[in-house]
Amino acid sequence: MATGEAERRKGGANLRVAAYCLTFAGVMAGAAYAAVPLYDLFCKVTGYGGTTQRVESAAVTPIDRMVTVRFDANVRSGLPWSFTPLQRQVTLRVGEVAEIAYVVENLSDQETVGTSTFNVTPMSTGAYFNKITCFCFTEQRLKPGERLEMPVVFYVDPAIADEPELDSVKEITLSYSFFPVKEPSRPVAAAPQPETDQGSL
Repeated sequence: MATGEAERRKGGANLRVAAYCLTFAGVMAGAAYAAVPLYDLFCKVTGYGGTTQRVESAAVTPIDRMVTVRFDANVRSGLPWSFTPLQRQVTLRVGEVAEIAYVVENLSDQETVGTSTFNVTPMSTGAYFNKITCFCFTEQRLKPGERLEMPVVFYVDPAIADEPELDSVKEITLSYSFFPVKEPSRPVAAAPQPETDQGSL
């Protein structure tokens, strides 16, 4: 009897261990699946990695502190575009809304599609750099030789003045990079099938 009881207890312990392992595996799989969107959300909320913030409007009062915002533009290989800011920099009060524009032009003889990513440096200022209007993450389709002007409306949140470690920040660089978008290949049309002669069947 003692041997049977011991075996039953051992079997129950094994089942509990197996259940714990399955539960742990499930939790880890769920965490892995959610890692990318959670990381993206984390970057947007905290400004980590120079990720700027998106807002609908500016409901802040500018302060006397001045900041110079510089504009950078890059095009990755594989995209035959010219991409430049209309102005290289602007100096404004923290909290003041500014509008600038970038210009992109398709230099090829074919229609091409691109999309852009962005960041700001110093990266620690990302949580305070708010964009009201932006062309980032939006696919831009340009015909051969087409030129497009794209506005950016932004402001630097006055809350940046509450961070002593950012007191020395006098300049911020907003940088965009355009990448080619690979469109899915169009399926080849199926060859027409010959009509069946119903009368011969």
